[in-house]
Amino acid sequence: MTELHELTALDLAAAYRRGETDPVEAVDHFLDRIAAHSDDVGAFVTVTAEAARAAAREAASRFRAGDDVAPLHGIPTAIKDLNATAGVATKFGSVVFSDFVPPTSDEVVLRIERAGMISLGKTNTPEFGCPCYTEPDPSIAPPARSPYDLTLSAGGSSGGAAAAVAARLLPIAQASDGGGSIRIPASMCGLVGFKPSRGRISRAPLYGDITGLSTAGPMASTVRDSAAMLDVLAGPGVGDPTWAPPLPDGQTYLDWCDREPGRLRIARWVDPVLTEDPVDPQVLAAYQRASALLADLGHEVVDVAPPIPAEILPAFRTVWAVSAALSPVPPEAEQLLRPLTRWLREIGRSTAAPDFGAALIGLHQVAARAVRALDEFDAALTPTLARLPAAVGAIRNDDDPAADFAAQVNYTPFAAMWNVTGMPAVSLPLAWSDRGWPIGIMLAGRPAQDHRLYALAAQVEAACSDPGHPWRRPALDPRLA
Repeated sequence: MTELHELTALDLAAAYRRGETDPVEAVDHFLDRIAAHSDDVGAFVTVTAEAARAAAREAASRFRAGDDVAPLHGIPTAIKDLNATAGVATKFGSVVFSDFVPPTSDEVVLRIERAGMISLGKTNTPEFGCPCYTEPDPSIAPPARSPYDLTLSAGGSSGGAAAAVAARLLPIAQASDGGGSIRIPASMCGLVGFKPSRGRISRAPLYGDITGLSTAGPMASTVRDSAAMLDVLAGPGVGDPTWAPPLPDGQTYLDWCDREPGRLRIARWVDPVLTEDPVDPQVLAAYQRASALLADLGHEVVDVAPPIPAEILPAFRTVWAVSAALSPVPPEAEQLLRPLTRWLREIGRSTAAPDFGAALIGLHQVAARAVRALDEFDAALTPTLARLPAAVGAIRNDDDPAADFAAQVNYTPFAAMWNVTGMPAVSLPLAWSDRGWPIGIMLAGRPAQDHRLYALAAQVEAACSDPGHPWRRPALDPRLA
């Protein structure tokens, strides 16, 4: 029999229904793998074994009773440590909050619980989710690493979630994305990373992101698993100030994975715009192969000019810095923050309110122009990252945070555009380097058309199961066997 950690989330759910295993066995199995390998890949900050086993016993009893349960009932998962979990430490990747235990949970956490999914703990994230790598203070957690080569970063800010799923410590995980933080680690770890449309998932109860850049989303090994988890997370909460229109009654994102997308017009570009550094030749080759695959599937692939100009960068940095400055850090604790966080917060605090407003308006105006420029297309194609996976520590520069930020822009020039426009985007594991490192390719969809993007992504995934286009997961680092 296939080992439990080799099953997708939906395969594991099907095994529950066939009586081949149950949530108790699955949770114990994944907790054993976490105990053995989490520190190797920097996946978890906190493990909630006792609560997970209690939830597993309850879930197993419902299967034995023949209850009608949700599709992912009893499936092990985890919560990114930027999301509040009642009664469970939430450190936000920072020593400043190392002892913080929130009294209430975020809405995304409550939805995961209501769906019967079982959290095994909190996954690793950098301080306040600011950088594209996951390397918090060592007292919080070790760096998040790629399970295919432990010298490589798992990316960020959902690096712990990506490392956990890629290393088979979890079948699926919750993540979040404010400038690429789901898609970047998905690309670096060979996963499906889906950033939903703005307003697709409630940010209750705090509504802390006033910029509209950030959203929760799924980290998964397959498109279908990702869609099934978006079905868990999606939908407005009562009191949400804005929301994306939900699917019609009776439809699910998982169902849309079984629909043919039809013949689509797909815009593509590979000019990174925000940097003068060229795209890595192996990434460029993967992008060209993805373009050919889409054409082979019957889609019209059209070269276009990048719809976001380089001039957006100062406004984005201002908005990002003000967001970092909003985290409520006591003045006496500022010196405990990471150098990049302090640098961003200093910029944010020194930004006058009119200047912040002008930057945010500027982002909205650029987003509107980009959406209009892409309106004649059904989807857009770019690389996820400009380069191959980076080594742990290669991007971080504690001595020069400005250089650190610039290095992140050079590394991830394609990702944040879709946070600015609010359009859905997904990184797919369509290629591997000559050293066996993952290369992600990104597809974006029309505003609020997450379901149609899933139909296209599922079609691509199915095509890659053919011998000529293997959608494969190579062997993990031997230490993770």
